[in-house]
Amino acid sequence: MIVLKNLTLRRGPKIVLQGANLTLNPGEKVGLVGRNGAGKSSLFALLTHRLQADAGDFSIPPRWRMAEVAQNMPETDQPATAFVLEGDTRLMEAQAALAAAEAADDGNAIGEAHGLLAEVGAFDASPRAQALMLGLGFKSAQLDAPVNSFSGGWRMRLQLARALMCPSDLLLLDEPTNHLDLDALVWLEAWLQRYEGTMLVISHDREFLDAITRVTVHLEETQLTRYGGNYSAFEGMRAERMSQQQAAFGRQQEKVAQLQRFIDRFKAKASKAKQAQSRVKALERMEKIAPVLTAADFSFEFREPENLPNPMLAMREMRCGYAVEGGEPITIVRDIDRSVMPGQRIGILGANGQGKSTLVKTLARVLPALSGSVTEGKGLAIGYFAQQEMDVLTPESGPMEHMIRLAKQVSPGAREQELRNFLGQFRFTGDMVHQPVGSLSGGEKARLVLAMIVWQRPNLLLLDEPTNHLDLTTREALSMALNEFEGTVMLVSHDRALLREVCDEFWLVTAGGVSEFDGDLDDYQRWLLEQSREQARAYAQAARGAAAAPAVVEAASKPSKTPDEPADRREDRKAQAQARQRAAEQVRPLKAEFGKLEARLATAVPERDALAASLADPSLTAADRAERGKRLKLLSEQIETFETRWLELGEAIEALSTTTA
Repeated sequence: MIVLKNLTLRRGPKIVLQGANLTLNPGEKVGLVGRNGAGKSSLFALLTHRLQADAGDFSIPPRWRMAEVAQNMPETDQPATAFVLEGDTRLMEAQAALAAAEAADDGNAIGEAHGLLAEVGAFDASPRAQALMLGLGFKSAQLDAPVNSFSGGWRMRLQLARALMCPSDLLLLDEPTNHLDLDALVWLEAWLQRYEGTMLVISHDREFLDAITRVTVHLEETQLTRYGGNYSAFEGMRAERMSQQQAAFGRQQEKVAQLQRFIDRFKAKASKAKQAQSRVKALERMEKIAPVLTAADFSFEFREPENLPNPMLAMREMRCGYAVEGGEPITIVRDIDRSVMPGQRIGILGANGQGKSTLVKTLARVLPALSGSVTEGKGLAIGYFAQQEMDVLTPESGPMEHMIRLAKQVSPGAREQELRNFLGQFRFTGDMVHQPVGSLSGGEKARLVLAMIVWQRPNLLLLDEPTNHLDLTTREALSMALNEFEGTVMLVSHDRALLREVCDEFWLVTAGGVSEFDGDLDDYQRWLLEQSREQARAYAQAARGAAAAPAVVEAASKPSKTPDEPADRREDRKAQAQARQRAAEQVRPLKAEFGKLEARLATAVPERDALAASLADPSLTAADRAERGKRLKLLSEQIETFETRWLELGEAIEALSTTTA
């Protein structure tokens, strides 16, 4: 078991834990919760011995094998499957033992090494690694792609798969859902529910914690408090505990006041001096109950919109995507015919790379529509939360500078003190209002973007993954504010609790189009499962077709034993020819789009690399550096979208080509 006894832990000058006590039993699945900056990741560093305790005792079974998701971005040409396989530390040790034995030409050692390889499952290791990758959303065509060909989010998925590959006794997961879409998140939940070791998870996803944890440890004010139950149970128990503590504190304060009144009244009277002195001693002996002094919960609200256009937006035959300089544009989503009405609460669903963010950016005027039209209602005011907060923030400027620039555009009469007070509502106080945004945490940047949206008084909110860096308290505040907002909300999020609480209808972005999804999130999860089954059946059918093709050719080359071919066989051959013709027609536009994407990637990737290298030039001015940084961010996002689509097209072309073979 893991035991912390009267433990003190510092991170630089900050005290993370002081006199903390905790016991975790083998096999327990534990959610570690607390505010951002409380020290949850520091506790993980203690468990992995990257930090040492400053006082007290800490013990963990020495033979336990630990696994955690590395936070660094891997840079290697290694095939993805081989990279994930290296997470199996027992397999790596067995392979190293075999290599050493072969180098020493030691027959006995070679035999033992082969026995060890069989024991650790070396012969089915690759299929196990690939099953993890497929579960986390990788396509079959991506399994052997070089690691550094993937974007940042997909490389972090590889790090997660690598951690899951390790045969561990203790699994540490720090925000494992940040880079997952909903189908991969559901798969991960099922996998972790089957995990047999001890597990600690840091997450701000309420439904994820409820699904996989049975113990909750709360880190607050340098103390660890253990609760038996998942996150929802913890909330209830903590509320009851705080209520009891506050009631006990109130009763004690009444007793203290009563004793003090007696002392003040009779301390000068000789006849009562002895009794007064005894009450002074009683006060001194009394063990003081602390009041409930938790940090004030964060809350905010959106201002009432000045008007509500009807409709807000009208899209007609709209195409979304990216313009290509000197070439044809790349279409991601096409033929959109939808309207957005006042008061709607729309959740936008779809797998990564299908075009959810591209659609939102087009509606937010960040990207122009490639064709068709987007008609905005009179008086439309958009509040846009970008998935990457730095898309709407300037690294060198502080929160106050951002608010001053914004106020000049939307409310020129605003005074600086008014802006300072407003920022204080979002926890930007004192000198923090001048701290460069580039040095703020992810949660602080997200709060600043929310503050800027609130100030603009929008009537349409376009929110693209607004909760990625928010703690649970701030997510709750956002949910409450959205439910009270009188305008329209369009929300992209993998936070199911937020989607359930805010949205009452869903749009599905898939297969290059947008359609209304008739159902709730549970129906969507069932739909995802059915889609994966259909895909598996399609691959199996394509494989059977490929296997049957040589037999058809062989049969055609032999002389017929009968003068007349049977009618059913002629019909089969006719049906096969028609199927091949249909597949050829389907594959033609896919190949054309595939070629365009290859050409665009051939120019975009070198441009991105050159831009990244140029940022190291010390002679760049701040303005040039900011401009290049924005261009680099846009290019990186485009490349991620292009690569995802390129891989999907390659897979589709391969499957259809099997039919035409």
